[in-house]
This record gives sequence, C-alpha cells and structure tokens, in this order.
Amino acid sequence: MDEMIEMTMLEYSDNLDKIYNHFIDELMMIRVGRANPKVIENIKVDYYGTRTPIFQTANITVQDARMLVVSPWDISTLKSIKAGIEAANLGVSISDDGKIIRVGFPMLTEERRREYTKDAKKLLEESKIAMRNARRDCLDVFKEMKKNSEISEDDYDSLDKDVQKTLDSYTAKADVSCEKKIADIMEV
Repeated sequence: MDEMIEMTMLEYSDNLDKIYNHFIDELMMIRVGRANPKVIENIKVDYYGTRTPIFQTANITVQDARMLVVSPWDISTLKSIKAGIEAANLGVSISDDGKIIRVGFPMLTEERRREYTKDAKKLLEESKIAMRNARRDCLDVFKEMKKNSEISEDDYDSLDKDVQKTLDSYTAKADVSCEKKIADIMEV
C-alpha cells in the first residue's frame, strides 16, 4: 500500500517537474531586447528534406547584446535556415554573407514590452492550470484508494495536504521565474 502511495507521489512530482521545465523553456523563448539563442534554436528548417530545429543544423552564438550569428555546418543549408528564421516572423533583421547569418534584434518598444509581459503571464497561467490538473489526477488516485478502503480518511487528508504543499512549492517557483522574466523584459 505504501508503495502505491509512494509511486503516485513520485509520479506527481515528476509531472510537476516536467510542467515547470516546459514553462521555463517557453519563457526563455520570449524576447527581452537582448540576443538569446533560445529565441531561434527550435525554429524548424528544411534540412535535406526533413524539418529540423536550427540548433541541430548550425552553431548559434551571441555576437553582442543584440546580434546572433548562425553558422551552418553545411553552407548549402544557409538559404533554408535563413528562410526558416524569416518565416518565424520574430521582428528581427536577417542578413547573410554567404557563409553565416546575422540575426539582429531591434530595441523593444514600450508597447512590445507590454505584449511580451502579457505572453509571460499567459504562459504562467497555462503552467499553473497544468499543475492543478496534475494535482487533481494524483488526488483521484488517493480518492479511489479511500473509496476501496485501502487508506483511511485521515491518511487521505494527510496525503491531500502533502499534494497541496508540493503544488504550492512549484507554483511559487514558477511565480518567481515569471517575475524575473518580466523584470528582464521591462528593463530598458
């Protein structure tokens, strides 16, 4: 019995970890006015007939605060990488010299910063919803155990508190990460 409870709690924690890490990855893709390889690394480009993320086809380096340099491993893929970045419609300037692609990030306007802030808050809310769904799924397992008299009412109440405490710690971490991102976005 304890093994079932332990497995359920472990699975719950793993789910919350995955949700939180996905949230952080999505947050990293929001522009903050500085060049960040995360913004373009997952853009899919045509790589010998296969849709492949840029980071698997080229090196992406930060040249300065507002410029990324994309160095394709195979020069023949330069045009498809450039086309993929253009198609992503990120509001960046793109140029190439036949060997590398330069991706310039313009200064963010106040309006754009506010839009990105809204995007960050929306991602936060979506991740919190996913976390609450994970909590519900975990508690459903314990409710079923209580219904089948595998655990007592007191055990269920104790597990409910543990599940909530775990959720609270993850949502607090997500809140802090979101606030940091918003501070970065609003920094001029």
